[in-house]
Amino acid sequence: MSQMMEIRWHARGGQGAKTASLLLAAAAAMEGKYSQGFPDYGPERMGAPMRGFTRISEEPIRVHCAIYSPQIVIVLDDTLVSAVDITAGTDEDAIIIVNTVKTPAEIRAEIGKPGRTIHTVNATGIAIDEIGRPIPNAPMLGALIKIKPLLGLETVNNQIKKKFSHGFRPEVLEGNIRAIQRAFEEVVSE
Repeated sequence: MSQMMEIRWHARGGQGAKTASLLLAAAAAMEGKYSQGFPDYGPERMGAPMRGFTRISEEPIRVHCAIYSPQIVIVLDDTLVSAVDITAGTDEDAIIIVNTVKTPAEIRAEIGKPGRTIHTVNATGIAIDEIGRPIPNAPMLGALIKIKPLLGLETVNNQIKKKFSHGFRPEVLEGNIRAIQRAFEEVVSE
């Protein structure tokens, strides 16, 4: 990775975008990379649209602001595709990953812009199957690593174990690891 990779997360409050953006940044640091992870929200209620941001680089990161031109956009709630401009600031080379049961072609039709590579995965369904709750953030990490191998899958899994081994029951922790692996295997690309 010769340049800084900027990722913007779109979600609704309570879907885990803040946690995912922070966890991805911490995993990058485990691999010796420079990283930032932070949310962008105010006093909104659960379910309100929010954004998260992650930067990963081989070089020190000198900017400390929101991400306006991401190379990757991750959408944890497909209703946001038509509610907010998820493509804002992206160029035609951008990667868009959407949690949905729809196909990449259906999401492309909703977005209505040329270029950008669209990927979809039923992260909510995977989360319900593996964790027992509709929290799509862990599966979306698996889809991201498959599409753009910024980090090793094992590094992400180790970061989850490190971060959550004291706060979650072992079966929930292992369910998150399985959810990441399933999304890694089940993500659909154009």
